[in-house]
Amino acid sequence: MGAPPTGSDRLFFAVLPDDYAAGQAERFRQRFCSERKLTGTQVRTEHLHVTLHHLGDHAGVPQDMVAKAGAVAAALRVAPFEVEFESVMSFVRGAQNKPALVLTGDDGLAALTAFQRALAVAMIKGGLGQWVEKSFTPHMTLVYDPQVVQKQSIRPISWTVRELVLIHSFLGQGRHVALGRWPLQGHSSTRSRDSGLMP
Repeated sequence: MGAPPTGSDRLFFAVLPDDYAAGQAERFRQRFCSERKLTGTQVRTEHLHVTLHHLGDHAGVPQDMVAKAGAVAAALRVAPFEVEFESVMSFVRGAQNKPALVLTGDDGLAALTAFQRALAVAMIKGGLGQWVEKSFTPHMTLVYDPQVVQKQSIRPISWTVRELVLIHSFLGQGRHVALGRWPLQGHSSTRSRDSGLMP
């Protein structure tokens, strides 16, 4: 995907847990970290998400890319679907090979995988093909910790995905801003007031 990222502003498509599922994930994290003595950096509850496709790291927010991403998202025709995370494990990914404790699963994430692929097709058609993630292991990161945890079953954490979100992450600042939210077809016949692109 080109040179290593050096920018300060990261863009990515994601789905977010609803408030109830985020609360479940938070309670599970606190209990599990206490039991395993994991003291690494926790992802803030309001930042919990499942990344679908990165749109790169940039110096500033490229408005042409934001516009293309908005057109891609608005053209998607996918009904809301269920996700179920039923496992926890350490996941090592990225240039720094930084271990992370993540929620993941199997059959309960089939619809999420299909959605990620549908978005990939739309991105290619919309001129964002270079940013398509060619491999996808659906997961939601809870905490970055060097201790490696083998995959194990947990009490499922599930929710209905009802929207696609474009996130702007301010790297190194611990800030996420939703640049756009697009309800999935069948969720609502009218957009929420922040469902378009923010200026």
